[in-house]
Amino acid sequence: MNLEFIKSNLEALKLQLSDHKVTLVAVSKTHPKEYIEEAYKNNQFDFGENKAQEMQSKYLSLPKDIKWHFIGHLQSNKIKYIIDFVYLIHSVDSQKLLSSINKEAIKVNRIVNILLQVYIAKEETKFGLDKEELDQILSNIGQYSNIKICGLMGMATNTDDQIQIKSEFAHIKSVFNEVKAKYFSQEPSFNILSIGMSGDYQLAIEEGSTMIRVGSKIFGIR
Repeated sequence: MNLEFIKSNLEALKLQLSDHKVTLVAVSKTHPKEYIEEAYKNNQFDFGENKAQEMQSKYLSLPKDIKWHFIGHLQSNKIKYIIDFVYLIHSVDSQKLLSSINKEAIKVNRIVNILLQVYIAKEETKFGLDKEELDQILSNIGQYSNIKICGLMGMATNTDDQIQIKSEFAHIKSVFNEVKAKYFSQEPSFNILSIGMSGDYQLAIEEGSTMIRVGSKIFGIR
């Protein structure tokens, strides 16, 4: 791939986002470190990966001021590979996983930032918590000494139906507002709503996204 392609795509996307207070996470999963280096040279510092060992390998060989976002389905036995450097884990979708992350965070004496993944799509292949599971976790949040919950994450249905996508984003925004009011009204650090990817980030921003996860719009189709 022509690295100039990455630079021009990134510049165009950042220009488009200039009027919005939205963090851009460049989804670099499966792409070589040279692509990340090119984006980094163009002032992109947040990168998203979905495999723990690949993320660890890239962390070891790339600049240490990169913020690494884990955005995929995380298995408990893989947490150890990323726990000592991960900036934000987007995809905490069960109480069991949350407990495992807390356990590993205690071992390395870190407070780990996480997002709770909420199920909003009409697809069985998507992961996430329903409202009851979310409330159960939040009602017992005091037991997780080394976890900081910074917000929510969601993935919309993979569909061309813009009305449906917009409705799903509006739903998670309302859940975010409810959770903020009930559990984090005095916590300014609960401020991330991670919704929106390459195909739907504009709709997500309209519905209140504060963080988008964009891959193909920057790096091209894998």
